[in-house]
Amino acid sequence: MGLLLLACGLVSLLTTAGILYALLSESVLFFREVSILRFLTEREWTPLFVEKHFGVLPLASGTLLTTLIAMGVAVPLGLLSAIYLSEYAPERARRILKPVLEVLAGIPTVVYGYFALTFVSPLLREWLFPQMGVLNALSAGLVMGVMILPMVSSLSEDAMLAVPRALREGAYALGARRHQVALRVVLPAALSGIVSAVLLAVARALGETMIVAIAAGGQPRLTFNPLEGVQTMTAYMVQVGLGDMPHGSLEYRTLFAVGTALFALTLLFNSLGIWVVSRWRQEYR
Repeated sequence: MGLLLLACGLVSLLTTAGILYALLSESVLFFREVSILRFLTEREWTPLFVEKHFGVLPLASGTLLTTLIAMGVAVPLGLLSAIYLSEYAPERARRILKPVLEVLAGIPTVVYGYFALTFVSPLLREWLFPQMGVLNALSAGLVMGVMILPMVSSLSEDAMLAVPRALREGAYALGARRHQVALRVVLPAALSGIVSAVLLAVARALGETMIVAIAAGGQPRLTFNPLEGVQTMTAYMVQVGLGDMPHGSLEYRTLFAVGTALFALTLLFNSLGIWVVSRWRQEYR
């Protein structure tokens, strides 16, 4: 039984090792022809054009822009809904609201993409930004934020419910109000779980494909203007992965180079989150 459980635990490690091997085996061949410095610093990305440029910065900026917009929607709304469900909502309301909120996670992402393209973008252009293009980062980011909202809310609520009841009762015994208990006792005590929820949401947003491929556009631009169309790393990988590029060509290997960069970006965000949690725990103690 011990060996069986150990084998189950090693599945994730072996899967990660397989992913790294698949990415790095082709990425090494790509970087033999294109220098890493050029890949990281060049400001244009046109590997499929006659005049080729291999700077990943436009794809990285588009990915970060849509992710920041999505997190700007999901984190505050998710935390507020989690605080309400764990600290304020009666049991009957919680049983109704939580499943309704989690229904959003079951909607296919392609539906979200067409919703952003056919409803959110025209609405924003008509009421707020008439100069905005049909394909833009803002509508894609907003709808992506709604998509990952249940992840932030549900996992954060679970972390808050895991806080011992004695901490709440001790705060109430000292005269604290409900909002003070929620914000100054429960929220700090559940911070590690909340940060984990946010990190999972960030990783989900970084890896989202269909919403950005449909609503954000397919033109790589080095810009942080949310009203313009952008191309993300995942959208480019879909473009190359359609099968039009010859297998083993330099253009084909850009798919793995971009995938490696996306893997490194996700790892960086996770490492940063772990560092923040560890530092906060030291100060809190």
